[in-house]
Amino acid sequence: MNEPVAALGEAEYHRVWDRFSAEFAFRPSVYATQWPGIEEPEASLTWSLAALDDDPGDKRLDRLVEVVRQALRDCVAPGDTLLALDWQHESFRFAPHLAGTPGRPRWPLSVYPDGDYYAYLTEDFRTGSFGHPWEGTLCLFGPPLLEAAAVRVEEILGPSVRRAGRPVSGR
Repeated sequence: MNEPVAALGEAEYHRVWDRFSAEFAFRPSVYATQWPGIEEPEASLTWSLAALDDDPGDKRLDRLVEVVRQALRDCVAPGDTLLALDWQHESFRFAPHLAGTPGRPRWPLSVYPDGDYYAYLTEDFRTGSFGHPWEGTLCLFGPPLLEAAAVRVEEILGPSVRRAGRPVSGR
């Protein structure tokens, strides 16, 4: 990859989204009966984003983005790439060790689903994040990402609401 951030071409965009839809049983919907929106992997945790509703100056949001980006960066080797998917909008392949550094393009998208479904994925789709804008949740999946981020995300958002796609008891 010559540039730190590159938009996916139309054919690749459709190929990647088709694969994502098939592997995660993606069900885009604004209706609560269709949530969580994907079949969350066995190695996954999902948090409500409600803790960010009262976040003056977006300090917790900024910390969440920082924590998840650093954890995603730690999950790939230098020179490897991640996919940044924005449903029905331009999506990207990027080098997380280069993007966001001085003089380079910023990371595409955010982990916070600001009006659309956002996903970050490793090229093998085993590790990543999925933000659901209408349910107001963030799912992190894959053992390396959970190990790198779960404790810090819980400090920001509170306890997870789902583990492996199943509600956490007591919530």
